[in-house]
Amino acid sequence: MEKIRIQDDLYTYINQEKIDELVIPDDMPMAGGFAALSTDVEKLMIGEFNDMCKNGVYPNEHLERACAFYALAKDVKRKKKYGIKPALKNLSILKKIGTMRSFNLHTKELILKGISLPVSIAVEPNMKDTTHHCVMIQGPGVILPDTSYYAEERKEQKEMLINLWSGIAKQVLTIAGHSEEECDALLKDTLAFDAVLAKYVKSNEEWSEYTKMYNPMKTGRVAGMVKPLNLKKLLADLFGFVPEEIIVAEPRYFKNFKEIFNLDTFELYKNWAYVTTLMGNCPYLSEELRDLGGAFYRALSGTAASASPEKFAYQLTSAMYSEPIGLYYGEKYFGEEAKKDITEIVKQIVATYQKRIANNDILEQATKEKAILKLSKMGLKLAYPDRVEEIYSKLVFDGSKSLFDAVLAIKRIKIEENFAKLGKEVDRTHWAMPGHMVNACYDPFVNDITFPAAILQPPFYSINQTRSENLGGIGAVIGHEISHAFDSNGAKCDELGNLNNWWTKADERKFNKKVNAMIKQFDGIELPWGTVNGKLTVSENIADNGGVAVTLDIMSNSENVSFEEYFANWARVWCQKAKPEYKALLLQVDVHGPCYLRANMTPRNFPEWYAAFNVKKTDKMYLAPSKRIIIW
Repeated sequence: MEKIRIQDDLYTYINQEKIDELVIPDDMPMAGGFAALSTDVEKLMIGEFNDMCKNGVYPNEHLERACAFYALAKDVKRKKKYGIKPALKNLSILKKIGTMRSFNLHTKELILKGISLPVSIAVEPNMKDTTHHCVMIQGPGVILPDTSYYAEERKEQKEMLINLWSGIAKQVLTIAGHSEEECDALLKDTLAFDAVLAKYVKSNEEWSEYTKMYNPMKTGRVAGMVKPLNLKKLLADLFGFVPEEIIVAEPRYFKNFKEIFNLDTFELYKNWAYVTTLMGNCPYLSEELRDLGGAFYRALSGTAASASPEKFAYQLTSAMYSEPIGLYYGEKYFGEEAKKDITEIVKQIVATYQKRIANNDILEQATKEKAILKLSKMGLKLAYPDRVEEIYSKLVFDGSKSLFDAVLAIKRIKIEENFAKLGKEVDRTHWAMPGHMVNACYDPFVNDITFPAAILQPPFYSINQTRSENLGGIGAVIGHEISHAFDSNGAKCDELGNLNNWWTKADERKFNKKVNAMIKQFDGIELPWGTVNGKLTVSENIADNGGVAVTLDIMSNSENVSFEEYFANWARVWCQKAKPEYKALLLQVDVHGPCYLRANMTPRNFPEWYAAFNVKKTDKMYLAPSKRIIIW
């Protein structure tokens, strides 16, 4: 076998030995990198939950409630006892809705019962005034992972996947007591309604331009668009009054709403709602139904088996009680010393970013000042929050009932809590991610970054790693999240997170030219598992570029550092072994590019890469200077 040279393939050179060692668990589509850290945290916290449940000793009331839920979710015998009955009882309301009038009388109840609707309503920060909330409306999802699967050129693949899903759904419907004839009729209507939705709902590529969700319209106008759904009545039922304005996230969908939902398609809708809601509820029913409910995703991702009852119980508990669990993890396993150290790293990266913008010889002074102001106002949420939000004191459920009923009760509380936010100021102290999550994010509408404790460990970060390794790992990831403030979406928001064009026209043109160049740099790259969509991934690629740029700047102005160590750890954090099906799926649905390209494409834009490993024109990881892009 030909030896890989680092100048030809940084990712493989650094990671191949590790990749060969990795074994993908049966219940996962991948191993290594983020997944490995998540698995380690998961094992640790399952142990914690088992000990708490066994000893009956809990750090606080939140974790006591979480443990009770965990025990309920893990109880296979109880789930078998209840089976599918709780879900069917919840869905029985659809049988009462024989007319459009009765539908409009019960729409709020349908929402609180978690039953699929042709519209989705939520309260979100107003993108033009992010201190206050607004009502946002959008359409539902489709059965397949993305609307691109419904394209004519993918007809064969679409039919194969629809047949696979239908076969699984038919098994679930059979368990629900339906005859073969009834199953076929229900599925025919469900697929017919789904096909209409697929014509008008947004694709993942369209959703990736998230600032385009902001389309304010007068409520009266929207109400006219969605007839025969009585929107004004629904809003009055949900909020106690009718807001004057609604933000329409999917204008195309609502312009065509009368084709989707009308008296002729009403029965199609009801059967679609019944089938899709039942399928979505499968995880909370018997083990047989949990396995069936996850079969379609497992096929899409190449995952061999369902998670164990214990692992499933923890994952569900983690989703329901995320913040108390994250705070417990952060305080116990991260600590103040590491929190202080990572805070200093973040502050240095922000300061370096400000310096780079101030010294930028392309931007006009007015644009520079606005960008520096935005950085100076950026909030830092590192490791874990200081407190648990009030909602977690309300997440009660009747432990004597089924898991389905417990989940429904908690979800209902969360839905009602969301609706209650309308008219209140946005809580800018809210953490977007809990402390035990292996991830990080930037919130454009708050202008803050969140770095949970769980990601602040090797290979990303350790107080025992070299400074070069930490900068190539967590440093570049921190820079990545900061760069989202200036990516193709974030650049449209000001220092308070409001949609507000703070660019001079000349600078905006120059920036958009670089955005288009970044799209072109990635678009159409052929990989064994599919083709890269440069537009879908552009914001993440800009963020990677910015993260590497700012940390290489710090490296260049530091003593006793190693660019070799920096680039090696940059590649190491993206190490991943994944099933081909999963990699193909991510190309369609994930705004992040493939790990292989994240490691290999970004360094090529920087002179430090060429100097570190003497990369020449004849090497595969060489990029001509005219094609290199440095945005920030």
